[in-house]
Amino acid sequence: MEPIQELEERLARYDATRYPVQHATTRFHMGVVHADAGRVDEAIESLARAAELFDPEALPVEHAKALNALGAALRLAGELEQAEASFARAAELFERSNLGQEHGAALFNLGLAQRDRDPAAAAECFRRSAVLLAGLQQAAASRELGATLLALGELDEATQTLERAAELAERGDAAGYGGALNALGLARLAAGAVEEAIESFRQAAGAHPRGVRPAEFAMAKANLALAYEQHGDAPRARLAARQALGVAEPPVPVTDQAAAVLERIGDATANDLLLVLEQEPQGSWEGIVREELARSGEAPPEVRRADAATWIDGSSVERAEAWLGGLLELPPELMETFIRSALEALGSRETATKERFRADVSRAAARFHVPQLLRLEETFQRIAAELGEPWS
Repeated sequence: MEPIQELEERLARYDATRYPVQHATTRFHMGVVHADAGRVDEAIESLARAAELFDPEALPVEHAKALNALGAALRLAGELEQAEASFARAAELFERSNLGQEHGAALFNLGLAQRDRDPAAAAECFRRSAVLLAGLQQAAASRELGATLLALGELDEATQTLERAAELAERGDAAGYGGALNALGLARLAAGAVEEAIESFRQAAGAHPRGVRPAEFAMAKANLALAYEQHGDAPRARLAARQALGVAEPPVPVTDQAAAVLERIGDATANDLLLVLEQEPQGSWEGIVREELARSGEAPPEVRRADAATWIDGSSVERAEAWLGGLLELPPELMETFIRSALEALGSRETATKERFRADVSRAAARFHVPQLLRLEETFQRIAAELGEPWS
């Protein structure tokens, strides 16, 4: 039986006049289910009725819980003033009942509802909730407090608060950890600590894998591009901006910021990757190559061939090893797609370039374990034969 159907049947059994508490309890659970399903209007109606039936004098905690849930539904509906009133009353009742965690949660929700209208009041709510909450909830409150302080221009306190938020979230909330690091990077950038900001944005991008949270990954990369631009590192700035724009349907702020960086410092080119690799120790190449392959894998075929041409024209045994290592981490179909793109791009190159690339790839492949070596050799030879491109 579906949860809603079960709750409706229970509601029919408990008349509101004869069984007000049971009816209110059912209304509460029904409102939560509706809200989770995105049926906000029905959630508001059900939760408002629950709050009405839970007597605030006789059942203050139940009344407060209904108000807190009602406030969340009202916030989803954009009714922020009503949401504020619900959260404020819930917080008052929880505090009166000496329920610290619930009080902190209501204050946190109140801060979210107030932030756009009155960021100073919201910051106070987040500050109080961070004291009352524990664990990952405390991390979330600290993160929102830090972000709000940043908006208020309180850079020192924002930086300290966001450092604490990242520390609290690191071991149990990857998304919250990445969010705190991204905000921390913005705070450090605003304070002129560009190198520290770069490190924060790099960590934020790592906490938001492209395939898991692409929008957050793209935002961290767009911010990283801005930080590299301010640091005077144009190749890295272009590379980060290109990766931000390479995410499928990036958020508008990401697109605007990354495009603005490229407009100021010049369009990204595939050669930016080689310039960055030249500046990095070889031990750091793996992560850089992996991120570029992830971007290129989602790009149109002509872009992927242009990317492959970079590896061909700038070939060396060390670069080929990094490229092949990245390819071996991919699903077989995607690895073959990259190899096909490279061999298609190779076809138009001069004989000397072709020979150098084949030699570099063969020598690099020999550095891998035998099963990987054989897999690479078989794939290159098979696809080269299909394309009529010599390979040995």
